[in-house]
Amino acid sequence: MMEFFNAIWLNNFWVWYSLALSLVIFEVMLGTSFFLLWLGAVAAVVGTIVFLIPGLPWQVTGAVFAVGSLLSIVAWKYYLKRHPTKSEMPTLNRRAEQYIERTFILSEAIVNNRGKIIVDDSTWRVEGPDLPQGTNVVVIGVNGVILKVKPRS
Repeated sequence: MMEFFNAIWLNNFWVWYSLALSLVIFEVMLGTSFFLLWLGAVAAVVGTIVFLIPGLPWQVTGAVFAVGSLLSIVAWKYYLKRHPTKSEMPTLNRRAEQYIERTFILSEAIVNNRGKIIVDDSTWRVEGPDLPQGTNVVVIGVNGVILKVKPRS
């Protein structure tokens, strides 16, 4: 029974084309960074192979899809590593980095290289040279959730 099922479904090019179209539609709906798009492309290629060579064993079509899927995903990951996506807002989810080069007033003196500033409605710990409360400081870097500051010149 399973042999019959595999022979009918994996050797029907319409099944592969339907799978390809479904994967591309899911990719468009979900936006999963092109993962499903490549699987859909491989399904379309397998569908074309089955259309051109209708007598292929189902094991061959399944193996071609599996190997093609792995190769396409590895190739896409390699491409993304070499060509990272550019962002218009590179600090969007890195709140502390958004404060670099901004000037603030120390709300608590920096003693032993530690102090605090108030940014909007939040209090942030800062590191820098010892300075009195009320000094204008510029954020020059970030160390986790601690802002690195220097006195404003």
